[in-house]
Amino acid sequence: MPSPNPQNTCGLVGQTPMNPPTPCRGYRAGPVFHGPDKNHTVPPESEVLLMEAEGFKEKGNTFYIKKDYSEAFNYYTKAIDSCPKNASYYGNRAATLMMLCRFREALEDSQQAVRLDDCFMKGHLREGKCHLSLGNAMAASRCFQKVLQLEPSNSQAQQEHKNAAAVLEFERMAEFGFDKRDFRKVVYCMDRALGLASACHRFKILKAECLALLGRYPEAQSVASDILRMDSTNGDALYVRGLCLYYEDCIDKAVQFFVQALRMAPDHEKARLACRNAKALKAKKEEGNQAFKDNNFEAAYKLYSEALMIDPNNIKTNAKLYCNRGTVGAKLKKPDQAIEDCTSAIKLDSTYIKAYLRRAQCYMDIEQYEEAVRDYEKVYQTEKTKEHKHLLKTAQLELKKSKRKDYYKVLGVGKNATEDEIKKAYRKRALMHHPDRHSAATSEVQKEEEKKFKEVGEAFTVLSDPKKKTRYDCGHDLEDDSNNMGDFDANNIFRTFFGGPTGRFSFESNQSFPLDIFIFIVYSNCIHFNDSVGGLPFDL
Repeated sequence: MPSPNPQNTCGLVGQTPMNPPTPCRGYRAGPVFHGPDKNHTVPPESEVLLMEAEGFKEKGNTFYIKKDYSEAFNYYTKAIDSCPKNASYYGNRAATLMMLCRFREALEDSQQAVRLDDCFMKGHLREGKCHLSLGNAMAASRCFQKVLQLEPSNSQAQQEHKNAAAVLEFERMAEFGFDKRDFRKVVYCMDRALGLASACHRFKILKAECLALLGRYPEAQSVASDILRMDSTNGDALYVRGLCLYYEDCIDKAVQFFVQALRMAPDHEKARLACRNAKALKAKKEEGNQAFKDNNFEAAYKLYSEALMIDPNNIKTNAKLYCNRGTVGAKLKKPDQAIEDCTSAIKLDSTYIKAYLRRAQCYMDIEQYEEAVRDYEKVYQTEKTKEHKHLLKTAQLELKKSKRKDYYKVLGVGKNATEDEIKKAYRKRALMHHPDRHSAATSEVQKEEEKKFKEVGEAFTVLSDPKKKTRYDCGHDLEDDSNNMGDFDANNIFRTFFGGPTGRFSFESNQSFPLDIFIFIVYSNCIHFNDSVGGLPFDL
């Protein structure tokens, strides 16, 4: 038989070297087989039992070579039953269990092997590797140090000792990152650590929790589910599953997982806190919804505000709460506050269509049409429905209308003004901006007043004509030039109301104008005397 490889730790005692079998995912096998340890003595047993045990061991080796690790495990177990004081049999079974990724059982066999023979170097190496795979880096370091005491030049033990130190450093960095809420750093550190400690549930749970806190729920659930498939009673994994559901606004299902986690681990503080927050958030949100349905908007606003204070990390639920509070703000005639809340909702969830729609409507209400168009465009790009298209077209039309002259503002009347109110407003503004009234002013003032005088006439021409007014209100005038006022003469309208052969009179003191006619004009049109002639502030 060829001489054994003294640095091999995963192979079987009593086999010649050959190509190693494929290890389980994440397990770093290295050379697998080695010959019998010449310094290892087999405890005295009856010759029959010893021969029987050796036969079982040889069959186990055969199945191991074929990568049938389950059958190999069975025969190594038979060998141990026949000869329970032989450290090498435990070592071989430990190697098989490691290939099956059953590291906890492999650890027990490795520990039993070194209890039977404290100088069993391969047993110490296997024990260290099992500890490291399970994330017990400190215990692994002690095992590798023991190997180096037995064989200071053992390169495998030297490398594994460095690996254990690296895992400890990744743990330290992850703990620091978690305290600073740098969850991306924690995920990075745990990925590096799991490359060396592939079977460590603790590292996987920490990674999954941080993935959930980063909003990467499918990844977090995948990690937690993998653990639960191996250990359905793992309280940490149950907590992470619940956390993902909680952050996805599936609060009822989340509570079920938190309760189950507490049943498995009654002292699980994170699960207890999350369960309490989930129940409180659900209750407060429902109270706010009921107050809104009852039209008690002040109470609803307060309840939604209280709900937002419960858990700042619950992004999806808080986005809905902000949007709900924005709706309440709109009902309370506080559009700026409503817009701010909808913006907060969108910052938390950039795909939240309802928040965009609510904010766009608020922008429409305060005539900020450019902002409204921008929000409706976002909505329509996401969901191309007829309703969203109509909302976008309406906002775009209002935007166009807002960029033309607002004849209602020119006359100083509301959009629902009656015909008489429009006439009255025209008479008042026409007198106010008539060029003769400002003949003594500077040229700049005269030009400005003449411009305003013309705009007053334009406004009256459109708003006093029912057809033109309808087209103006609907924005149809934007589609053609039917209301082009390029050749408009404001004096023609003025003559209609103020009469005379020319329709002109002067506001200057030396201008001849019948006082009784002027008083009649002012009085009949309810014009404030101070507005018309610059006199004392009293009503005629």
